[in-house]
Parts: sequence; C-alpha cells; structure tokens
Amino acid sequence: MEIGVFIPIGNNGWLISSTSPQYTPSFDLNREVVQRAERYGFDFAMSMIKLRGFGGKSRHWDDNLESFTLMAGLAAVTTRIDLIATVAVLTLPPAITARMAVTIDSISKGRFGVNLVTGWQKAEYDQMGLWPGEEHFKHRYEMVTEYVTVMKELWDKGQSDFKGDYFKMNDCRLSPLPSRPIKLISAGTSDAGMKFAAEHCTYNFCSGQGEANDPRDCADAVARLKAACAAAGRDVKALALTMIIADETDEAAMAKWEHYKAGVDLDAIGWRSDQAASDKFAAENSTAGRIRRREPLPNNGSRLIGSYATIARLLDEMAEIDGLAGVMLTFDDFIIGIEQFGQRIQPLMRSRARLSVAA
Repeated sequence: MEIGVFIPIGNNGWLISSTSPQYTPSFDLNREVVQRAERYGFDFAMSMIKLRGFGGKSRHWDDNLESFTLMAGLAAVTTRIDLIATVAVLTLPPAITARMAVTIDSISKGRFGVNLVTGWQKAEYDQMGLWPGEEHFKHRYEMVTEYVTVMKELWDKGQSDFKGDYFKMNDCRLSPLPSRPIKLISAGTSDAGMKFAAEHCTYNFCSGQGEANDPRDCADAVARLKAACAAAGRDVKALALTMIIADETDEAAMAKWEHYKAGVDLDAIGWRSDQAASDKFAAENSTAGRIRRREPLPNNGSRLIGSYATIARLLDEMAEIDGLAGVMLTFDDFIIGIEQFGQRIQPLMRSRARLSVAA
C-alpha cells in the first residue's frame, strides 16, 4: 500500500480547534516533515492550496503558503519522494500551470504531479475578483476538463490550438517537455467528480463518511470510482485521506482527541458551512454536500485514533479494500506524528513489510 503525507501548508493542519497543536506554516516546517517522510519510505507528499481561511478563535487556515512554490523548494531538498502541488484552476491559466509543472519536473527529476481543485469556496476567488458566478458550481467539471486537455496537449506535443468554451489557445507553445508523463490527481467525490477523475487522472481521493476508527470508511467511494473507471475504460488509483492520532495506548490517544474536541472552533466551522451552502447545485456526495451535513467536530474526515498497534492494524485492514492503492496521512502534530509512524506504526504493518526503514 502506498503511503503519503498531506503536508501542513496551512496553520494548525487539519484540526479546527483551539486546543490542538497550534503552529504557523513555514518552509522549514514542511521541509522537516517531507525529509522525515522520505527517510521513512513514504511514497509521496502533497500540498493543498487554500486562499482564504475560516477565521474563528483558531484562525483556521488564515495562514497559508502557496503550493507550487513550496513544492519547488521541497523538490530541491529531496531525492526520492514524489511531490504533488495543487492548482486552483480559477486562478491560473492552464498554459502557465503546465509550464510551472515542467519546471518542477526538472527540479525534482521527474517526481512531480498536479492536483486539480475546481473551487467550492466562493470567498477564496471573490476576494480577488476571480469568481465567475454561481453557474461555475454547475459547470466546473466541464471547465477543468478543458483545463487538463490544454495541459496534456502542451506536455505531449509542446503545442496547443485547443478551442473550447472556457479556454482558447492560439498556437500556444511549451518547451522543454516534461521528463515523464506528469500525474494528475483530483479529489472529486460527486458522480461528476469521479467521472472526471476516471477519464483524465492518475489518482483520485475517495472520501468516506468520516467515521472514527472504521478502516472501511472509504470502501463505498472506492467501489464508485472502480465503476466510473470501468465505464471510462481506464484504471485510476484510489487513495484515501486519514488523520492519525496515536499514543502508547488507545486510552491516551483518545484522551488527545477529547482534548481537541473540547476546543472545537464552532465559529470557523460555521463559516465553512456557510461557504458550502452557497453551492445550490451541490450533490450530497460532493465536498460541499458532505460539509453541510456533518456534525461540528475538529476533524470530520476519516480518523484513526489509538495505540501504535491499533493504528497499524487498522491501516492493514484499509489495505485490504479492493481497489484502494494507498492512504494519505495527516497528523495532529506533524513532526511527532511522522516519527511515531516511521518508528512505531509502520514496522508493525503487514502492508508495508517490504520496506527496510532507517531508525
């Protein structure tokens, strides 16, 4: 099973709480996380793009770095781990993204991929005058399909004359070409999102219902992706996203989670929910649809909470899901969490037994 890390490009990571570990993102922090992940045999590291945070007492994601420039820096200080940056397609023309990707492909010697975000949070784009209107919610996968078509033409041939509803190229040129096919990733969970992933991407993130310690939480989503791939005649790898909260015992790990719950930032969660509600076209299984119906917890995604042995067992059970290629991990404290995983959890995992990990 592949293992990746969703690096802390935004303040306080993936816990919306004033009692969880508090930190500001920096290059130094992310370099430390990714170099340790590389040392422990992680397969990839990915950074998101978030252009406006949720506010509240915790100022959740009010501090955020930029994804491509961060990954370019990390490409220069790593040697093996794959690196994935995220583009918000409403902010950059596809030809510019394609050229930036080729640049980081050169820095990393072929270890780079691009995650595509169509945009569910209106305020991110409206603040810069880039919001195209409410119809974007309805047609965003049509737009991103044209976006990747332009990038692929440039990467494959170095030239594009693509003419679509959203992008029009006039003998657009790109040189040099990438050293290898650049992987495309998406996290679409709606039917339209999975159809897009099945037709155009290398990986798709399959989110579950957010049940704690349920290793099969994403199984239904993986099955939906497999069906979409069968219809498209392509094989796209499914990845899960899971938070790890670990300690010596199950009780100690659960005590951490209860402490984080005690500081849950309801104002930040409320602002996020208001943003999700603006998409009147959102399907129930889309990102916005899932946000709207979840209870106010510091983290609403998949969570594995327990002792090192418990976490290893649950991850091995996840590895048995038919069609699941890997898991991308977040941690309550990233430096401590990476060390716990590399030293105490991964050595117990059957699904990672192939690794000979440095101590």
